[in-house]
Amino acid sequence: MKQLSQQQVNHLMMLHQQGRYTEGIEEAQKLIKAFPGELMLFNLLGVCLEQEGAFQKAADAYKQAVKINPSIPELQFNLGAMLYALNEPSQAIHHYEEAIRLNANFTEAYFNLGTLYQSQSEYHQAIHLYEKALEIQPGFFEALANIGTIKQLQGFPDEAIECFKKSINIKEDAKGHYNLAGAYRNQGNLILAIKHFKKAVELGSDEPEFYSDLGDALWHDGKIKEAKEFLHMAVKMDPHHPRANYQLAVFLYDNKAFEAAMTYFDRSQFEDWQERVLYCHYKLKQFDLFQDKLLALTIHKNKSPFLATLSTHFAQNFQKKDPYNFCPSPLDYVCHQKIPELMENNRALVESLLNDINSADIGQRKQSRLTAGIQSSGNLFKRPEKSFLKLKEALIKVIDAYYKNIKERDCEFVRSFPANIDFSSSWYVKMQSGGHLNSHIHEDGWISGAIYLSIPSQAVPSDDGAIELSTDGDDYPKMHDDFPKKTILPEAGEVIFFPSSVFHRTIPFQSDEERICIAFDVRPEA
Repeated sequence: MKQLSQQQVNHLMMLHQQGRYTEGIEEAQKLIKAFPGELMLFNLLGVCLEQEGAFQKAADAYKQAVKINPSIPELQFNLGAMLYALNEPSQAIHHYEEAIRLNANFTEAYFNLGTLYQSQSEYHQAIHLYEKALEIQPGFFEALANIGTIKQLQGFPDEAIECFKKSINIKEDAKGHYNLAGAYRNQGNLILAIKHFKKAVELGSDEPEFYSDLGDALWHDGKIKEAKEFLHMAVKMDPHHPRANYQLAVFLYDNKAFEAAMTYFDRSQFEDWQERVLYCHYKLKQFDLFQDKLLALTIHKNKSPFLATLSTHFAQNFQKKDPYNFCPSPLDYVCHQKIPELMENNRALVESLLNDINSADIGQRKQSRLTAGIQSSGNLFKRPEKSFLKLKEALIKVIDAYYKNIKERDCEFVRSFPANIDFSSSWYVKMQSGGHLNSHIHEDGWISGAIYLSIPSQAVPSDDGAIELSTDGDDYPKMHDDFPKKTILPEAGEVIFFPSSVFHRTIPFQSDEERICIAFDVRPEA
């Protein structure tokens, strides 16, 4: 019987090594016809097809190889990888587990299986697999980095930072510094975030997101000119990069360069780009264009607080029917009440919160709308201080009770209310005499609000230092002044929250005392 020669195998392997995958596929297919039982040919065919992006055909080739000999762990691994790429996770798990059964020290199989579980948000199982890979291969820095990413998602920034640091110590690479920068940013430390973003740029000069995220961090640190340079560099590197275009557009939009911003939003097709384009048209008083795009968008996008803001303002501004039933009469959905845990034990939790705000190492960010005040960066409710965690738990109880009171109302805000309360952002705002925050909304929230820890006593009984809620704000163009408005002067220990489509601002106050609150957003579910 004719047998496959070593020379034929070597030639096929050479084609693969030289990246001549199309030739490799043709050669393998020709040889398979002559030698249909040769496992190696099916495996090499699968490898070449995989490199060409033909995942289904690659999976079919690997299946043939496994059928010939199911006891080779590498073949099980290859098939698992293709099935994962083809979005067949249960089958991929089976073959990864089979690879591990055949070779208990197969580190790559543990790692790939970990990434699969991580993609399904099964974090405990993923970490277990990454740790198993690290037991076998302590220098497996990618596994450490992935554990860090999970810790960050779980709200353990300190543990995430330690993992990223260990990963960099094993192998210093651009992605490692980028991960560490992101963790520092989430923790609120813009200085260290910028330092590591810059290192990521230095080591990985061809990655647009490194430049884009560096630019965004610089912008929030008040370094406008430098931020603009890096944001433009990111788009120049990849003119079609969705996130880079979006971040540059947001920067231009915030700096009132609306025409330029629309170009980059259109190019990005990223997240809420359509609402942001609408905003630009409205600000530019391009009302006909605005109305046409608004009507088209409301047909298929029913869960956008930002779109609700624009639609409601336009309807009230031009005395038309609001086509968007997100949250009619949004001021009727305002919650204002005391948080019991803040009033207990002679307001001990309030004092603890104020102490942590004043003494913990929490970074600050620049806020163009804020006068005579400072704002923290990062997410306070993901920090390790017990006071923030206690406040988070208390606030969840209040929001759960709020939902029970409104759940029978018929609007999208109620129907799609987040089933699990997750604070996408939380930060403190400290204002001194003359302090105020201009009118705005939180575009990517679902509910937004603030917990008040310190209110200047001199403000009483006037509205100085109060929060004003309205369907009008942010210098939207107005045909009249007849927009509904609600003004609330909060007391320490109280919370005020509302649909994120509602404009809010702080009325200026004069006092020797500080006005301190913790603001927050609950993000809409996907």
